[in-house]
Amino acid sequence: MSGIQERATSPEATTDGTTTTASMSTQRGKSATVTDTAGGARELREGHVAQGSRRQPRGPAGVKRLKQRLMLADLTAAVTGAVVAFVVQGIVHPVPPFVWHAHVGLFAISLPFFAIGAAATHMYQARANERPSHELGNIVKTVAVGMSGLVGVAFALQYKDLSRLWVALISICVTLSLAAERHVARRIFNRLRVEGKLSRKIVIVGTDAHALGLLHTYERSPELGYEVVGFVGSDDIGQRSGVGVLGDLDELLDILDEQQAVGVVVSLLSMASNVVNVLTRQLTDAGYHVALSSSLRDIDLTRVRPQQVDGRTLLYVEPVIRTGWRARAKRAFDVMLASTVLVLSAPIMAVAAVFIKLDSSGPVVFKQIRVGRHGDVFTILKLRTMTVDAERRKASLMDQNEMDGPLFKMENDPRITRVGRILRKLSIDELPQLISVLQGTMSMVGPRPALPDEVADWEPGLHERLRVLPGITGMWQVSGRSGSSFEDYKRYDLYYVDNWSLVYDVRICAKTIGVVLTGRGAS
Repeated sequence: MSGIQERATSPEATTDGTTTTASMSTQRGKSATVTDTAGGARELREGHVAQGSRRQPRGPAGVKRLKQRLMLADLTAAVTGAVVAFVVQGIVHPVPPFVWHAHVGLFAISLPFFAIGAAATHMYQARANERPSHELGNIVKTVAVGMSGLVGVAFALQYKDLSRLWVALISICVTLSLAAERHVARRIFNRLRVEGKLSRKIVIVGTDAHALGLLHTYERSPELGYEVVGFVGSDDIGQRSGVGVLGDLDELLDILDEQQAVGVVVSLLSMASNVVNVLTRQLTDAGYHVALSSSLRDIDLTRVRPQQVDGRTLLYVEPVIRTGWRARAKRAFDVMLASTVLVLSAPIMAVAAVFIKLDSSGPVVFKQIRVGRHGDVFTILKLRTMTVDAERRKASLMDQNEMDGPLFKMENDPRITRVGRILRKLSIDELPQLISVLQGTMSMVGPRPALPDEVADWEPGLHERLRVLPGITGMWQVSGRSGSSFEDYKRYDLYYVDNWSLVYDVRICAKTIGVVLTGRGAS
């Protein structure tokens, strides 16, 4: 989770595809002859570490201390959760003092089992806690191991006054307390990575276009905490963002040692499989971290399942099913949420309508043709935030467009009214679209509904976003909104379409609340 070791994740932070991370092993001593992509012989010199010794990767300074602090924070959170459980127990079902003391003793005795659970679920390895959902799952497993130890100790001591209510409360409260503490810790570690205080040096093996894409991925994702110090390969690609080729493949181990790097990311497209196999074995035996980057891109990790066939490692990609009960569940979710929000926001829209009328002449509701699922057009409803001649004036403002691609956006658009700026900042102008959700032409979550003239300028691949209903909110809106580029617009929307699940919809709706309250990226 927390930047203690290594990680790779979804659309904002991947190694340009699916990666497999190899952990450390044992020795570094002899040289090995391998065949490179040109078929010639190369010797991977294994440096000067003595036979049988184990190299310790050089991580950022203070990592061990941060890990110890995280352990202390986990212990504090667990104890805090237990205290809350005791308080709730005392309110709901008071117990005699001697029973309370026995329960305190049982919890204290069970703490080593919680530590065993944390070790078994790799709670202190970032690669095992890449996403909040992964971390929450590990927390639940850790608490399950701890509570199993607690119940086991009670059984071994033949303690007959164990309260089932107390066991349930301890499980729930400790889980929630650990989840809250880890959420704060994750934010702290992300900030430290962005500030460069937890940066770890890595080398990219390969000099092809895919390897360059990996460099750009890490540059766009400072929260991962990696600093690419150079490439290793036979081609001279010059300096890219201040990063150049450090040497050939046969010099890799010396380069890693000289650069004090903790590991490598290998572009699988740049070398033959037999080279990758030998290279991976040598690097992991020497104590370096190895990530193998495939050509897969924007495939959610939850859909990828490794398989092994005759010694070959395959990646099976689970299909996304949008029909059957899943489609009915999404529709039920849309109707229930849209109905609830529409009722709650009716007074807000009524007040907004009054201010719109007082601020400028024209109708309260703005109607516009948009492109929906399968290319069907429909009429979208929004509270009017611009002057009535806004569409006519758009052509004269095109030279001031601040967005790339077919999208149009101006930070200080003169067509927006005074009230309109406030409505846009708070996303109140979007509320009438709830009617379109109830009608079935839109969803609560989906790609942004595009204008017909935008669709006319789309490249063929972007038409894939029309496979689903457009949404009031979506991955693009909560991840970048108006401040992101057209490339981000395409990538986020297509990522959502390709990896859709109802869980995604719930997450995006939850994120939308924070985006609306802060007004982040709205225009």
